[in-house]
Amino acid sequence: MKKVIFLLTTVVLVTTVSLPAQTEAETKAWQAYMAPGEPHHLMATYIGEWVDEMTFWMTPDSPPTKMTTNTTTEMIMGGRYQLSKSVGTMMGMPFEGMALVGYDNAKKMATTVWVDNFGTGTLAMEGLWDEATRSITFTGKMTDPMSGKENQVRQLIRFIDNDHQEMEMYDTKSGKESKTMHMLSTRKK
Repeated sequence: MKKVIFLLTTVVLVTTVSLPAQTEAETKAWQAYMAPGEPHHLMATYIGEWVDEMTFWMTPDSPPTKMTTNTTTEMIMGGRYQLSKSVGTMMGMPFEGMALVGYDNAKKMATTVWVDNFGTGTLAMEGLWDEATRSITFTGKMTDPMSGKENQVRQLIRFIDNDHQEMEMYDTKSGKESKTMHMLSTRKK
């Protein structure tokens, strides 16, 4: 009998208690938030195979180190995010890295996350799209493994044309910004 009363009470509660309905405005806001828009369509024009010519500076006055990677870029999750995977050799060791780039419709900002096998940290940055220069300037923080301190970083990506992109990376230490990397990406034909 106790089981029957418990079952009936549960059925009554489930059928009479409901979650608050979402308003039409809330529904529209969620639909706008989740719908790929113009920034996502722009990212999709850069899917494909790329060759990246990179130059690195360990310190502002050190000689540069050069490296070439091959990158595969695709759109994932219904065209909402761009995923790039890079492979190459750096300082005689195998290198692989991965970037996830998106555009947050609510924040009206581009977002990116980078990881690679030359570290165990994650670099997350946000930035604004500049239509006039066809570029995004990302900013964020990363931990310097030598000092253990967080440094401000800035990444500038220029979309030169459908077959070329340019990226520059800057690091701020002791209040002074210096260029740490330059990369020119060319689409494989």
